[in-house]
Amino acid sequence: MSTYSPFHDQFTPAESSLVFNRVGYGAMQLAGPHVWGPPKDRARAVAVLREAIELGINHIDTSDFYGPHITNQIIREALHPYRDDLTIVTKIGFVRGADQSWLPAASPRQLRDAVHDNLRNLGLDVLDVVNLRAPGMAGPDGSSLAEPLATLVQLRQEGLVRHIGVSNVDAAQVAEAQQITPIVCVQNHYNLAHRNDDALIDTLAAQGIAYVPFFPLGGFSPLQSDTLNQVAARLQATPMQAALAWLLQRAPNVLVIPGTSSVAHLRENVAAGALTLDAHALAALESLAGRS
Repeated sequence: MSTYSPFHDQFTPAESSLVFNRVGYGAMQLAGPHVWGPPKDRARAVAVLREAIELGINHIDTSDFYGPHITNQIIREALHPYRDDLTIVTKIGFVRGADQSWLPAASPRQLRDAVHDNLRNLGLDVLDVVNLRAPGMAGPDGSSLAEPLATLVQLRQEGLVRHIGVSNVDAAQVAEAQQITPIVCVQNHYNLAHRNDDALIDTLAAQGIAYVPFFPLGGFSPLQSDTLNQVAARLQATPMQAALAWLLQRAPNVLVIPGTSSVAHLRENVAAGALTLDAHALAALESLAGRS
């Protein structure tokens, strides 16, 4: 069984000792433009990470293909040696081309190299959670995950990975993954306007598996944005805060990882964890699904 305490706003995936504070931090924006190269202000990136820890965030989402390598190196500079309660979740399955493209990279050698790259640049001996990022740039492509997951299982058996998750997957791919190995989290595109995973979230909640949405404000039409803005104004909150609060109230297994390179925006995102949407606000935001 999973455990969730509304008083501490935490989630512990089934069959794990992980304890996630439900508002985490996505580190993708710490790299330069288009997630490539160094940031314009490295000291500012370090400050954001240190403030995240001070605010109580204990879940950082990253990947060594951010930069590439740059984001993980900044995390190490800012936070190493890491606090015992900090969980760093990384992704493998892609690499960056010299032209800044995103290229699938899921052969056994590529996955093994990616794990070692993450370990080296983060300064770790073992990775807490590794998400296999399935191919498909426009969304899940339905391909089999059996071969790459077998490599990840081997890496776990070697003591380099503690827990396994999957990303950019549909329900059938999740089911396939669970036939191969226990998974602790699913990371997919999901928000108020993009609700394809509604049934999957409920299934995972019943199984005690974390669901981590990305693009919390992606995919909005002007009509949808106007509704979100109105709800946020009534709550004296920002649109991002209202969208994050809705995600947190959607299901107890949802963990949010909003990214930012600004300390001020980071504080606003964390404050969304204390925001409660009343029935009127929830009804207005629920109406956004499928509208254009």
